[in-house]
Amino acid sequence: MSLQSELTFIGLGLNSEKNMSLLGLVEAKKADTVYIELYTSLMPELDLKRLEKLIGKHVHMIFRRDLEEDSGKRILESASKGKTVFLVPGDPLMATTHVDLRIRAEKQGLRTRIVHGASIVSAVIGLSGLQNYKFGRSVTIPLNNTISLDATPYNVIGENLRTGLHTLCFLDIRAEEKRFMTIKNALDVLLTLEKSKQQRIIRDETLAVGIARAGSDNPAVKADYAKQLQKYDFGKPPHTLVFPGKLHFMEAEALVGLAKAPREILEMTK
Repeated sequence: MSLQSELTFIGLGLNSEKNMSLLGLVEAKKADTVYIELYTSLMPELDLKRLEKLIGKHVHMIFRRDLEEDSGKRILESASKGKTVFLVPGDPLMATTHVDLRIRAEKQGLRTRIVHGASIVSAVIGLSGLQNYKFGRSVTIPLNNTISLDATPYNVIGENLRTGLHTLCFLDIRAEEKRFMTIKNALDVLLTLEKSKQQRIIRDETLAVGIARAGSDNPAVKADYAKQLQKYDFGKPPHTLVFPGKLHFMEAEALVGLAKAPREILEMTK
C-alpha cells in the first residue's frame, strides 16, 4: 500500500460544478485519480467537461452497480495506490452506500477524509424558512409506488405530524434511467394512500411546501394546500416536498413571505 493511500469524499453541493467548495477544488486538483457518481442526486447544470477543465484532470464515472454490486472495488483499489477523490452530489455521506464505502476503506487501512458540501437538507430549510430543529424523520417517496408496495412515506409523515414535527420528503431519482419523481407525482401517491388508509394524514387541505432546483439561480418555492399544490407548475426537477408540522409564528410568516403560502396559515400559530 502506498504511503499516499487516501480516499477523500468531496461534496459537489447542488445544481452545478460551481457549487463545489474551494477546499473541494483544491483537494481534487491534488488527487492522483478522481471519480464521480451522479446517480444519487440530479445536478441539472453540471457539465462534466467543464468540471474536468476546472480541476485539470480526467474524471472517471462511477455507476450504481460499482458501489452496490461491486462494493466500490474500483475506488478502493485506486485509493490503495495513491490519493483518490470521490466526487458526490450534495454532501458526500448522505447516501448509505457512501458510508459503507468509507467503512470498507477504513477497514483496509486507508485514510479517509471528507470535504462537505451544501445538501438538499440545508437548502430546503433555508429556502422555506422552516426551523431545522423542528424536523422529524425524513423519508423517500419512491417511483412506481402503489398502495400494496409501500405505505412508509404516508406512515412517517403521520408519525411526525402527530408530534408536531416537519417531514422532509426526498423524491425518488433514477438518474441512469432519466426518471425523476415530481411533486405532483408524490402528492398523487400520498392522496391515493389516504383513500386507502383513511387516517386523515394527507388530505386536499393539508399544507405542504414544494421546492424545485434548490441551489440554482431560479429555484421554485411554493407552499399551499395539497390540492392546490398539485396544480402548481414547479418546472424541471429535482423536486423536494415538505409537510410542515406545528408552525412557530416566524415559520408561518416565512412560508407566507418566502413561499407565497395562503395568509390564513398565520392563524394556525395563534
